[in-house]
Formats: sequence, structure tokens, C-alpha cells
Amino acid sequence: MPFNLPIFLTWLRVAMIPVCVAVFFLPDSILVSHHRNVLGALIFGLAAATDWLDGYLARRLGQTSAFGAFLDPVADKLIVAAALILLVELGRTEGWMAMIIIGREITISALREWMAAQGSSSSVAVAYIGKLKTAAQMLAILLLLYAGPLLPWIDTLVLGNIFMVVAIILTLWSMAYYLKMAAKQFSGKKIEL
Repeated sequence: MPFNLPIFLTWLRVAMIPVCVAVFFLPDSILVSHHRNVLGALIFGLAAATDWLDGYLARRLGQTSAFGAFLDPVADKLIVAAALILLVELGRTEGWMAMIIIGREITISALREWMAAQGSSSSVAVAYIGKLKTAAQMLAILLLLYAGPLLPWIDTLVLGNIFMVVAIILTLWSMAYYLKMAAKQFSGKKIEL
């Protein structure tokens, strides 16, 4: 297993997950509600930034690896799933929204694994629609974790859930795209199950 700066940042993102979640369960005697929201959103924001930074550094420094390509999306899915479950627990978003996003992530991860076993992983490589979906999810989650004032007329819970609906649309759209690409790849091929 290679170890370099991009992989370190990915592991750091994984390590931030329990810290981000734990912040929201601190008692008021340690950290008041607003400060929990700010700190939790900050930790999540830093984790989300490492998602971009580790990929950028891996390409820039020539430190891409098969392990890094595996670990990066796993870390992304873990932090998104943990944050969504937390947001449902806190009553800041709807369970059905979290189920759609988490269900899509599991489906596409399984599809990628299966396609790799078939020798056709390039047909379900990350597409631009997937990057848009991730950006919408991260922004929605960040706003919902923060749940505080940005400007007097902006309710971050409402805005976060609007972005969550956008993320749901992009989630379903990207899933349809990846399934279509996989179907094209295997139309006319004998597929081993």
C-alpha cells in the first residue's frame, strides 16, 4: 500500500468523520448548540476540501495510485453517509432524501466493482455529472450542519434542503447515466454473473 501526501489527506478525511459526528453530541456544558453547529460544519468543510485537494495533489505530484483511486471514493461515501444520517437524526433533513443518496452510492459502487471485475471499469469512471452531484451534496450538507445565520434573510436550513433536492435530482440523473453507460458497454456481450 503506497503512502504519500494525497493518501494521507484521504485518511485524514476518514478520521474526521467520527470527530464531526461526535461534536454534535457534546453537552451544552462543553459546547453550546450554535458553536457545535459551527465547529461541525467547519470540520465537514475541511473534510470536503481535502476531497478536492487530495485529487489535485495526486495529479500534480504524479502520485496517483490504484489504492488512492480506491480509497478516495470510499472516504467520500463514508463522510456523506455519516453526515446524512446525522442530519436525519438532528431533524434537519428528510430520511427519504438520505436513503436516495446513500442507496445511489451503494448501487454505483457495486456497479463499479462489478464492472472492474468484468474488465470494463472505464465505462463507469467519474463523469462531470458525478462531480456536480458531489458538489451539490457537500454544499447542502454544509449548510444543514451549520444551521445558523448567514444573512438575515437567508435560512440555511431551507437553503440547505433546496440544495438537497438539487443533489437528489443530480444523484438520480448521475445514477441513470452510469447505468446507461454500463448497459452500453455490455450490450451484445456475454456477461458473467
